[in-house]
Amino acid sequence: MSEDPHPTTLPTLEDVARVAGVSRASVSRVVNGKPGVAPHIVEAVQEAVKTTRYVPNPAARSLVTRQSGSVAIVVSGAGVDHEASPEEVYGDPFFGRLSSALVRALSRRELHPVLMLAESDTERDRVDAFLARRGADGALLISTAPHDPLPGRLVEAGHPVVTFSRPPDGVRADWVDVGHRQGAALAAGRLVERGARRPAVISGPLDVPAAAERLAGFLESMARHGRSYVPVLTGSFTVESGERAMRELLAQHPDLDGVFAANDLMGIGALHALADAGRTVPDDVAVVGFDDSLPARYARPALTTVRQPLEEMGEAMVDLLVERLAGPGGAPVSRVFVPTLQVRASA
Repeated sequence: MSEDPHPTTLPTLEDVARVAGVSRASVSRVVNGKPGVAPHIVEAVQEAVKTTRYVPNPAARSLVTRQSGSVAIVVSGAGVDHEASPEEVYGDPFFGRLSSALVRALSRRELHPVLMLAESDTERDRVDAFLARRGADGALLISTAPHDPLPGRLVEAGHPVVTFSRPPDGVRADWVDVGHRQGAALAAGRLVERGARRPAVISGPLDVPAAAERLAGFLESMARHGRSYVPVLTGSFTVESGERAMRELLAQHPDLDGVFAANDLMGIGALHALADAGRTVPDDVAVVGFDDSLPARYARPALTTVRQPLEEMGEAMVDLLVERLAGPGGAPVSRVFVPTLQVRASA
């Protein structure tokens, strides 16, 4: 008996990729008409589409063709008051920069962003309902809180989701992140290069995975450089908490000569406290932050910092969502970006 030319199981992107001998991502790009694909790959995919009788997923096709064309950008677990305005959240250097990167990446694909906050159960219900009624085809979720229930809830409901940072254990979502330990090691290396022998750390909240990773990476690198003891105080990623921690560190360790702050805002707070204490930066104390936010560039002195490539990370989040909509199912996909050191006047 000959093979049924019209099988009951619909072919998937993976089937097309297998027949074409290329990656699933390449098939997605060809099917969705994205530029930058080599002609021989386009030809192979087109032939495989004919062979397999593949028909693009309607939801994914609508995302690309603007038949619905909306994507939710959800900030969840930002730690703001429930009554905080969107301006306060998106005006934060980190959330604002990443949200802007996502909006630009969606705009380049002629997709409509819908900005949403989810800091309470009521707001999380609203996000879930909005996606359920197809107000948006999927969600780009910016969640840094360690126990945020929203990623698991949206994935459980079957909504296509891409998260910024690794999702909680057991949540099968695509995600994008940066090498936090690697970045902190860059900060440690810079302080050692500057001659710091008595460094200290202003860490973020240690129940936040990124903060814990940054602290671990810094301490491990300092131990390799022979600095076995490094005092650590914890802040809350704000200028005020960085200033408070820096004052306490100076009181406890007046001879310290280097500081790694786990984000730029705390680094700027450290600069304020050092100036108030009459310490010159970087001659008396060198300071390194993390993020490469706009305020870091205009601090006095300008803050040396570890750069998260948020623009490229936002682009990758959008790519992953489009590809997930084009080919539902399959194992979660992740992309971890390499941090770089931006050397300025503070270290």
